[in-house]
Amino acid sequence: MPNYYTPFSVRIPEELLHKVKQLAIMNKRSTNKQVEYILDKYMAEWEAANGPLPPWEP
Repeated sequence: MPNYYTPFSVRIPEELLHKVKQLAIMNKRSTNKQVEYILDKYMAEWEAANGPLPPWEP
């Protein structure tokens, strides 16, 4: 699997973005990687509670 990330824009409130940026700095990550981490953690918790989602197929 190639290491390719699909560009994706998202609109979020400035205050929330500021908080994510602060977490990224604290965790020595880029803001993008912090958002990826947050989403990945949420998905893992969701699947643990609700069962796995179907795998992605290109």
